[in-house]
Amino acid sequence: MNPIGYSIDLALKIFIGFLIVRLVVDWIQVFARSWQPTGVVLVLLEAVYSVTDPPILAFRRIFKPIRIGGVSLDLSFLAVLLVCYLLLAVNQAIWASA
Repeated sequence: MNPIGYSIDLALKIFIGFLIVRLVVDWIQVFARSWQPTGVVLVLLEAVYSVTDPPILAFRRIFKPIRIGGVSLDLSFLAVLLVCYLLLAVNQAIWASA
């Protein structure tokens, strides 16, 4: 794989890793409401949220949360994750032949 393709591939995989970390932390906060990160964990999670917030908020403007009774289903996270996996596949298809 070309160095450019490899760099794009690595960046997308790191971003997907950040999304997975964000997903896990969000679920931890759902089940343990009193949990608050401190110290190094707080700094790392701030970095994760700073990187993942802009695309999620952009997709949230496109895909409004779906109201189902008293519950709101937000599909923006799934849309960002899906787009990342699609970009990863396209990148690998383009640069695999080069």
